[in-house]
Amino acid sequence: MNSTPIRVAVTGAAGAIGYSLLFRIISGEVFGPDQPVIVNLVDIEPALPVLQGVMMELDDCASPLLKGLNATANLEEGFKDVNFALLVGSVSRKPGMERKDLLKINGNIFVGQAQAIQKNAAKDIRILVVGNPCNTNCLIGMHNSPEIPKERWMAMTRLDENRAKTQLSKKAGVGIEEISNLAIWGNHSPTMFPDFYNAKIGGKPATEVITDQNWLQNDFVTTVAKRGTAVLNARGAGSAASAANAVIDSVKSIINPTKAGDWNSVCVLSDGSYGIEPGIICGFPTRSDGQKLEIVQGLQINDFSQSRIDVTVNELKEEAAMARELGLIK
Repeated sequence: MNSTPIRVAVTGAAGAIGYSLLFRIISGEVFGPDQPVIVNLVDIEPALPVLQGVMMELDDCASPLLKGLNATANLEEGFKDVNFALLVGSVSRKPGMERKDLLKINGNIFVGQAQAIQKNAAKDIRILVVGNPCNTNCLIGMHNSPEIPKERWMAMTRLDENRAKTQLSKKAGVGIEEISNLAIWGNHSPTMFPDFYNAKIGGKPATEVITDQNWLQNDFVTTVAKRGTAVLNARGAGSAASAANAVIDSVKSIINPTKAGDWNSVCVLSDGSYGIEPGIICGFPTRSDGQKLEIVQGLQINDFSQSRIDVTVNELKEEAAMARELGLIK
């Protein structure tokens, strides 16, 4: 067993996603079966009593990998010496709330978290933003921690990727393991584009296995886009366990080398690849060498795909402009 624990901070730790996530972190599923962890549970002051109960449960799992637990509402304490920050907590959109209202509330939260991370975290800190609107919250965090290398800030679009893979596997009548090279372009919102044209099923182009173009361009894209709403309507609460699962998949795809010939979806800072506006946090096909992510280059983007990518990138540009207007980024 590795003798040096990884320190992990989880914000919104008392929430449904955090609760689903924490037990899998201490089991070794995320960082490896031989990697000890110290976990900081970060939430607002009223949630601290709940976190005491969560810590009791975590202790009661008797995980040999768990080397320390802390619950706090103090950001400096919560991010002290952490190697990986999973920023799950955010205020959810309420009825009648405009996107700008939500961005202002959550943006200010992420300004404070970013400043605390820069001041207190370990030098090798990596950050995955899950709380929505996650792309722009990530952008806000990045701008408010200028001493942290920009590539250390990432946002999650893996839930969309996993949803899309499931829909393709069901339509094709094959196992999930047969679906590869599925990229999510753009924003983690209903505008995102699940790129079925570059996806593969059993190593073949998805469009050769599923020849129903109407289903792919309409039913498939719409089902993935509206899946979160469908879950919310069905269970009376938003996606929680599946979102936590996507966090785990994201972290594993960031810290482990990508399988040869494949890629995964992570939102990273655009460098202008594929003509996408530089400086926004955008979903791309990415590959990892275990240390850093790179945007996969050279994919063919047809007119249909380009039109969908343009829509989601424009939404990201609008959100970034709102964040500037609110003074959340310079």
